[in-house]
Amino acid sequence: MPMVCIKRFGKLDRLFHLFLMLSFLIQSATGFSRLFITTDWGKRLSGVFGGYETSTSIHRWVGIFMIAGFLLHIVFLVARVQWRNLRDSIFGPDSIVPTYRDVQHLWRRILWFFGIGTSPRFDRWSYWEKFDYWAVFWGLPLLAITGLMLIYPFQTTRVVPGWTLNIAVLLHRAEAILAVSYIFIVHFFIGHARPSSFPMNEAMFSGSVTVESAMEEKPAWVERLKKEGKLEVIEANPPALWYRVVYFAFGYTALGFGIYLLINGIVYSPHIRLH
Repeated sequence: MPMVCIKRFGKLDRLFHLFLMLSFLIQSATGFSRLFITTDWGKRLSGVFGGYETSTSIHRWVGIFMIAGFLLHIVFLVARVQWRNLRDSIFGPDSIVPTYRDVQHLWRRILWFFGIGTSPRFDRWSYWEKFDYWAVFWGLPLLAITGLMLIYPFQTTRVVPGWTLNIAVLLHRAEAILAVSYIFIVHFFIGHARPSSFPMNEAMFSGSVTVESAMEEKPAWVERLKKEGKLEVIEANPPALWYRVVYFAFGYTALGFGIYLLINGIVYSPHIRLH
């Protein structure tokens, strides 16, 4: 029986994710090379990018590209809002915005975990997927603002007192460490290490999921699509074998590199200075 798939992410969604994935890995590596420059590992990592100065330059430019990508993402989100049906567009089942129902689902999931009651029936987005998205979303502006302050210190101190640069360094490094820890531990686990997703959640790479897996993880979404007559409309072809090989290799290479950075970051954490 042929595998039936349905569309979950569009091309722009996947492109934004790929851009964020690559830029975050570069920023993590160049940022760690600077943060741990007093260690042998930091020097070796910095050498991969051509030395401390080059690593710093790459970190700054990729950071600026990340800001531009984030702003484009905001435009993309605003463009998708259905202004004539604003409430449902923002708080409806297809929205990534958290609602009270997500709190209910979280509570029911906790009860289910302890063997009390049944697991909630998720729609298109589960509460952990929404948290995963917004955890990254709120962190980027903080990194962007503090990063720009440090890139342009003279211009910054024309507007705010000089001591704010010390605060910017503290916040930038603390948020960066938090982001790296979250992405390489929580996000990787949520996305790929759960039993229903292991060995990889292919949706963000292929853009589609099988109907069987969707029924298992998001039965309310599939039932709603059937009721609205949209299930057949969003049917998609399964990814080609060669494409699966490519994104599995790419994904696990990125995962391995992320774990490498995380482990070394933990090993050399006594050398971290947040000021």
